[in-house]
Amino acid sequence: MSASRVLRALTALTWACLPSPSFAADIANRASGAQVREPVSLASSQVTNTVAGRASVIDGLWFPRLAQQVRLAGIDTCELTQWAFDPQRHGESTFLKPIPCGPLAKAWLKRAVGDKKVVCFGSFYDAGRALRGRCLVDRRDLAIEMLRVGWARVEASSPGRSDYWKWQRYAMSARYGMWATYVLDMDEWRAKAVDRSLARKPVADSNLLAERKYEITPPFVDARSRAAGSGRHHRR
Repeated sequence: MSASRVLRALTALTWACLPSPSFAADIANRASGAQVREPVSLASSQVTNTVAGRASVIDGLWFPRLAQQVRLAGIDTCELTQWAFDPQRHGESTFLKPIPCGPLAKAWLKRAVGDKKVVCFGSFYDAGRALRGRCLVDRRDLAIEMLRVGWARVEASSPGRSDYWKWQRYAMSARYGMWATYVLDMDEWRAKAVDRSLARKPVADSNLLAERKYEITPPFVDARSRAAGSGRHHRR
């Protein structure tokens, strides 16, 4: 299957799998979205590079004319092959409905970026030589937008900006995006997920969830016993 067909299929999954509150949150292109007047939060001494132009959404943003990859600093999202689970029971099934949180996060960001000009203010390079920084589309901070709709969380290793925490609390209280699911902490997922291929099955993440050390969906404190009690989880 071509890359374009895979992307169209993942975008279609957005409408099939999104928990209902996420529709209300998906207003990135409306005037009421979180906006910034000027990119003044990064002091000039911190900025090492400015990248502007049209970008593709891959693992972060890719600016083809500059051959530069940029990742949004201060936030983290589900990996592309990571699964979350709908806590609501559907019919008589003992299985929780899987939700592709990684593809949904990517599809949301792709739609928010579209073919618009993206301006990124980089502050440092990560281990993969991707520029990490703050990116704006139509003067909106993409990190804030992803936090607001629940498809990102404040990065565990980052102190986080106060407004980032504010929008995360907003999405958590409304149970938007991944906050309406059972989902494993991203750092724990990366440490434990052996198979990260596109063929990864939901049961693999269901097993990890049942054995988890902690999660990032605090409203659902019964997730551990619920997953372990089904008796349907088998090691790969």
